[in-house]
Amino acid sequence: MTGQCDLASKRCKPCEGGVRPYAPEEARAMMGELHGDWELVEDGRAIARVFRFPNFHETMAFVNAVAWIAHREDHHPDLEVHYGSCRVRWSTHAIGGLSENDFICAAKVDALLGG
Repeated sequence: MTGQCDLASKRCKPCEGGVRPYAPEEARAMMGELHGDWELVEDGRAIARVFRFPNFHETMAFVNAVAWIAHREDHHPDLEVHYGSCRVRWSTHAIGGLSENDFICAAKVDALLGG
C-alpha cells in the first residue's frame, strides 16, 4: 500500500474514451496501491470492495461521503447499499475497463476510513 497517499492526492482526468483500459497485469500492479480488501472483478475490468458498518446511518454517511468524492472527481462508482454494508465498484465505463481514475477514487474512499 505504498502509493495510496500518492493516489489519493491526485485528481481524475476526464475520460471520454479513446484510451486503452489497463491490461490485467497493469491492474494487478495498481492493486498494490490500495487497501488489501479491494478485488479485481469482472475479468479485471473493475475493482470492488465491501465496507461494513454497525448500523444504517453510518452506512448512509459513508455512501454520502463516497457520493461527494464522485461528484468532485466527476467519476462515479456503482454502489450496492445494505443496512450495514456498502459495496463500491469502480470502472471507467467510457473505455469498458479500468483507468487510473478508478484507482484514484478507490484510494480516496480508502482515506475516508483511514486506510
